[in-house]
Amino acid sequence: MDAHNMRPTPRCSGTSVWIVSYLQYEILASMASILDEYEDSQNMRHPVQQHNRLSASNIGITHSGFVNVRLEEEKPIFNKQRIDFSPPEKINHLTVCNNQLCMSLGKDTLLRIDLGKPDQPNQVELGRKDEAKVHKLFLDHTGSHLVICLSTSECLYLNRNTQKVRSLSRWKGHLIDSVAWNRLLGTEASTGPILVGTSLGLIFEAEISTSEGSLFNTNPDQYFRQVHAVEEEDGQPAPVCCLEVERGMDSKYFIVATTRKRLFQFVGKLPEGSEQQGFSSIFAQNQELLPSFQEFPVNMGYSEIVFYTPKLRSCAKDFAWMMGNGVLYGQLDYSRLDSLLSNVQGWDYTPDIDLSSNKPLSIVLTQFHFLLLLRDRVKAICTLNGQVVHEDVFPDKFGSLKRMIKDPAGGLVWIYTECAVFRYHIQREARDVWQMYTSMNRFDLAKEYCRDRPECMDIVLAKEAEHCFQNKRYLESAKCYALTQNYFEEIALKFIEAKEEEALKEFLLKKLGNLKSAERTQITLLVTWLTELYLNRLGRLESSGAESAILQEARQEFRGFLSSSKHKECFYNNRSTIYDLLASHGNVDDMVYFSVIMQDYERVISQHCQHDDYGAALEVLSKHCDQKLFYKFSPVLMQHIPSKVVDAWIQMGKRLDAKKLIPALMNYSQTGSAQQINESIRYMEFCVYQLAVKDEAIHNYLLSLYAKYKPDSLLLYLDQAGTHQSEIHYDLKYALRLCAEHGYLQACVRVYRIMELYEEAVDLALQVDVDLAKSCADLPEDDEELRKKLWLKIARHVVQEEKDVKKAMNCLSSCNLLKIEDILPFFPDFVTIDHFKEAICSSLEEYNQHIDGLKQEMEEATESAKRIREDIQEMRNKYGVVESQEKCAVCDFPLLNHPFYLFLCGHMFHYDCLRQEVTPHLSTYRQAKLEELQKKLAATVQPARSRPRPKEDDTVSLGAGQPSREQIKSDIDDIIAAECVFCGDLMIRSIDKPFIDPQKYEEEKSSWL
Repeated sequence: MDAHNMRPTPRCSGTSVWIVSYLQYEILASMASILDEYEDSQNMRHPVQQHNRLSASNIGITHSGFVNVRLEEEKPIFNKQRIDFSPPEKINHLTVCNNQLCMSLGKDTLLRIDLGKPDQPNQVELGRKDEAKVHKLFLDHTGSHLVICLSTSECLYLNRNTQKVRSLSRWKGHLIDSVAWNRLLGTEASTGPILVGTSLGLIFEAEISTSEGSLFNTNPDQYFRQVHAVEEEDGQPAPVCCLEVERGMDSKYFIVATTRKRLFQFVGKLPEGSEQQGFSSIFAQNQELLPSFQEFPVNMGYSEIVFYTPKLRSCAKDFAWMMGNGVLYGQLDYSRLDSLLSNVQGWDYTPDIDLSSNKPLSIVLTQFHFLLLLRDRVKAICTLNGQVVHEDVFPDKFGSLKRMIKDPAGGLVWIYTECAVFRYHIQREARDVWQMYTSMNRFDLAKEYCRDRPECMDIVLAKEAEHCFQNKRYLESAKCYALTQNYFEEIALKFIEAKEEEALKEFLLKKLGNLKSAERTQITLLVTWLTELYLNRLGRLESSGAESAILQEARQEFRGFLSSSKHKECFYNNRSTIYDLLASHGNVDDMVYFSVIMQDYERVISQHCQHDDYGAALEVLSKHCDQKLFYKFSPVLMQHIPSKVVDAWIQMGKRLDAKKLIPALMNYSQTGSAQQINESIRYMEFCVYQLAVKDEAIHNYLLSLYAKYKPDSLLLYLDQAGTHQSEIHYDLKYALRLCAEHGYLQACVRVYRIMELYEEAVDLALQVDVDLAKSCADLPEDDEELRKKLWLKIARHVVQEEKDVKKAMNCLSSCNLLKIEDILPFFPDFVTIDHFKEAICSSLEEYNQHIDGLKQEMEEATESAKRIREDIQEMRNKYGVVESQEKCAVCDFPLLNHPFYLFLCGHMFHYDCLRQEVTPHLSTYRQAKLEELQKKLAATVQPARSRPRPKEDDTVSLGAGQPSREQIKSDIDDIIAAECVFCGDLMIRSIDKPFIDPQKYEEEKSSWL
């Protein structure tokens, strides 16, 4: 299809744009497909053989996307095969069931073949001496029980597991034409109750068992009793040509009997558990009323009815009755009360079938065909359309065809002549059924039989879509078209030209649902197109004043499409296009809905704000808790619903940065209403007192609000904020300037106090209250000079400004640093002494007490110095006696061999041993000091071996600015011999130290191993 030749359609200009866009994509794909098809056709050397079958072209189906190329010729449905078997005698009769084949050869021979083991045939002699011939053979569904009917009205029985032929004595005298086996109760050991039809129109019930019976009853036939007699036809007995028994639901049984031109039906119920008792009660139920039968005028001397059973032990599904007028076929309906047969159709014999010279001999029913056996050929007729679909002519050399039998177990069809046996394989019988059902417009059944053939399914769907379109069932047509491979633009234009936008929408939806996630371009086109169609529909409904229920349903459908999880990614990637479409149609509600789906809450809130629905905007904000959106929209919302906005802020708690909300608060705190200001203060108080926010900007803003609108809370806030600069979170200078601008002196005093500007605090406090100034003057506790200075300011103010002498005297009692002489200069020259006489006397007494205290301290100091001098003199004269056998307390060597120390506690140490013991416990500084002193000592020359008393030359200085040798020794003694290493504080401090240095623990440990 050429995109330039598309006809413009009215009212669909927007739609046509999408068709052209999508068409360009489809043309590329189609061209690739056509080139591939052309290349394949050029590479094929032999053309595909034409079959006499229905094709897509001759049933009027539009072009499909599938290219049907058969690589080899399909095998026919009915495939004939001659059995490699040459019978020694003429074949009289043959029957097959459950892979067991039995044939009568000549006069007295019976050949049995297990088709699973065809190389092991079994031959049985009947042992007949008379001229009796085999009339018919009857084999049950298990292949175990064989009834041989002779022309002398005798019957024989042969079981599969034995070679012995036994006589059915009770059956004698009756020429058997039909047997209805019991598929429900029949086993390999017993047939269960069965029905037998004779040539005289009698129906008997019988049972055959393989057991030997009692002493007086050795026959296999358990019983043989008559249950019904068929009326005569044309004044002659009507032979029972065929008998069939089927069980339906609720223990209902259906018995079908046919004569030469009649079909009888017997229907009745058997009580649960009474099936073993036989079918006589069913015939008894039909005695009062004439049995239901159908009669046809033409009599060809016999008839045959066959059933089709999908599985061996399941219920029959279809039937076909071959009689004089033709073939009657249809289905079996077990739910009907009056008749088992339903959907009955008749097929008239073709002109080449002559009842006088070329009568049909036998019939077989398959799933979709029935096969008629003539003298020299086989015809296959389709039960769906009554057409002869296959005809197979047999050569004359094999003789006339005698009978055709179908094995229900394997589904094989057997045909025999006197000298040959043939077998038909039925292969893929349902391969072309879909075409027949399609031509009959029975599309559900057609689709059922081509589920595994996508190319056929596509044709069926296209035909069904076209059929629905022609019958103006556009929605159904759209659903079918969406599943086909037909060109997208052709179908879309078809619905547009028919002005069926609903069907077009359905088609696009189905197409969209069938696309794979990787086909993003097609998905984008379809999603956008569908959005436009939905919006057009909503617009038409709104403009036409449709019922609210219809409009609501359409809107819900549209919103369901927008919220589809399968195409969420496509909507998200193309959301700007969808927004433009929604905006062009003025569909605000659905734009908000789509924004919510896309989680584009900014757009949702903007829409609500534009339509003055601030409550809804705040609800969206509160629900999704997006901090950025709070910062962006709070200024607008605060202007209209301040209380609710602050509630939302408080609910968000620490998730919001209060500092970023200050611009909104400041904007409306300057020009806004009292409510907005109060709400601003409420939120700031929440941040400060409950969230414990320490941001300086928050505290500064709260200060400014208090100063401007709520001065009563200002002092309370300053008191609670803290009294030390480390505890304060607001800017002190800003607070001071703010309070000063508004004339809040008391607040300024508090700020000065925190800033430790006590002089300024006292100066300002004196303008407010003297007591406040006194509290400020006591604050510098560590600086007495400053305190005294502050109190002097207060005293001067009291004396000079307030001229209150009594209050000035009270300052003396409040501060112990002030004396009467300090404040006297502040008084005027002419003031009576009466007002401060007591203060002067008190001051003089204090001076006297102070002088007495100094005298006592001097006496105590003199006494202490005297006792110290005595102790020093006593220590100089103290000595100790060291025996020659004394040993060092550390190394346990004689003490007198080296310089040593003797302590008052009695412990004695070598100099080197004591130094080694003390050094690890010294601080780093003292260790360095000791090492330095030792180096200085080593630099001097000391020839003496022991430690003699100091001589005069020892006290001589070692040089200018250098300590003497005696001074170095004294310094070393002060470090290492200040106290006994065993008895002093050093031992006490080392009690928690390990005996082995942790750094040398592993080395020490390994030395012990």
